Amino acid sequence: MTVPVLEVTLREYGPAVSVPLGSEAGRALATSGILQSATPDPGRDGHWLLRAGSRVGAVRTPGGPVVRITPKTPVSRLFFLLGFSLDPARAWRDSREGTVETGAYDDVVPALAHAVERQIDAALRQGVLQGYREVEESALVVRGRLREAEQIRRHFGRTPPVEIAYDAYTADTAENRILRAATERLLRLPGVPGPVRRRLAHQRVRLADALPLIRGQELPRWQPSRLNSRCQPALRLAEAVLRGTSPEHRPAGADPLAVDGFLLDMNKLFEDFVTVALREALQEHGLTAGLQDPHHLDTAGLVRIRPDLVVGTGDGRTPLAVVDAKYKVEKADGLLNADLYQALAYATVLGLPEAHLVYAAGRQPERFHEVRGTTAGPGGRGVRLYQHSLDLSREPGQLLSALKEIAERLAGATPHP
Repeated sequence: MTVPVLEVTLREYGPAVSVPLGSEAGRALATSGILQSATPDPGRDGHWLLRAGSRVGAVRTPGGPVVRITPKTPVSRLFFLLGFSLDPARAWRDSREGTVETGAYDDVVPALAHAVERQIDAALRQGVLQGYREVEESALVVRGRLREAEQIRRHFGRTPPVEIAYDAYTADTAENRILRAATERLLRLPGVPGPVRRRLAHQRVRLADALPLIRGQELPRWQPSRLNSRCQPALRLAEAVLRGTSPEHRPAGADPLAVDGFLLDMNKLFEDFVTVALREALQEHGLTAGLQDPHHLDTAGLVRIRPDLVVGTGDGRTPLAVVDAKYKVEKADGLLNADLYQALAYATVLGLPEAHLVYAAGRQPERFHEVRGTTAGPGGRGVRLYQHSLDLSREPGQLLSALKEIAERLAGATPHP
């Protein structure tokens, strides 16, 4: 009988690790989509080969181990990417206001828990945010507005009770519900350090007047305003926690696999960072940037394509350039042909003489391929497909400078080689 291990540590896109697992836990991981692959180890009975892909973090699987996936990118840099993607206006200023402070932790979950608790503490430093919320209820006395239709439908004109609606000044706001839900999710995560766990428990007490969210319930909506400005960094990070925790995977023909944990998809994180940073830089040139703009490859409109970013004129009507961000492992030959085909399709559909691919390090900067049989470029030259490199090990300021240079290239501020 195989005794399941309590914890497994994998590395993002690292080699497969042979782990003693029961068949049920192994199959659950294989169908969950959490890992790049999970297959029985042909050389060792009762073992499974687990290999991580682009998702990093930690999850606790029912009947199986806690799976930790460490990122290749330093955790502090990873959370800079996350913070900038969520709130570029605050995430990088000389005062460092709004930066995601991860403390001394170099693992995803401890750093995340520390960062969220610090943001919530800063948001509540002046007291718990309160606001007006419409309340509808049955009461013995009239308060606020009488709901005539509900009164007639439920009570046929008899009073009391009366159906009323009024505005209550309360701490049970959408903002506080989100902060409380994120705090409670973090308290359930595996690997949260004791000191951070105690501080999170304290924040949960401070938010006790906000109603808890039901698992699977849609997050309440809130609107940025002057009144909740002190809570906005915490709210954006809390929403990221709630989107990345407790994923439920439903394999075909099976019950959902519910896991408690937090997973960041590095593919999505890199894409979000690159497109948001380019959008911010392009605004300095008076240009627009459409993120995930839907288009069609064919004239019948049956094949949909969604470039990561389409640069347009100030009015947004005329496309000028197209960008796709790619966070992935290099092939041995250094070329990812499918990416080039995709970029060419984008340029063809949008009628552009060039397309740009931005990779996470490992590529020669400003490399381009001129496509045979196309004459979309000036002077009758073929469509050019540019490949840019972004080294995530560099300092945040250097990353943003590199993206500003790409934005200048997209805006035509500097000539193409």
